[in-house]
Amino acid sequence: MSQPITVIKRNVRGEETWRYTGTLVGREGNALCLEAPFNGEDSPFMGIVIRRGDRFVETWYTDRWYNIFEIHDRDDDSLKGWYCNIGKPAVFDANDVISYVDLALDLWVTPDGMQTVLDENEFAALELDVETRSRALAALQELQEHFGTK
Repeated sequence: MSQPITVIKRNVRGEETWRYTGTLVGREGNALCLEAPFNGEDSPFMGIVIRRGDRFVETWYTDRWYNIFEIHDRDDDSLKGWYCNIGKPAVFDANDVISYVDLALDLWVTPDGMQTVLDENEFAALELDVETRSRALAALQELQEHFGTK
């Protein structure tokens, strides 16, 4: 099932802010799983370094207001943690493209289960309608419960 998938991240205005390619590894119902090597520059982040070539195992949903990236080290494949993006449900199109609107709010979960909510100020500054803001906050809570709040 290893077919190339293009991922497009958009801001709330619908403008493209990031693009990369991954490989489809599974699809079930409203979820799609792909693997993608990190294509950005090496960056220190929350006590680790996310490096070019780290393996991201990404789960995308068409019916949930988040996606989950499981991050593995490029050299030894050890688990670095889970990066969860709060955003509008993903859209899969017939051209093997996943696109989503990022709502700035994120959740970082370490391998030992510690959680950190990220970019709350950026989320608060977005001009969102009441329903979108409410759905985003509910998605954060759902993720925190999924990973067991710590």
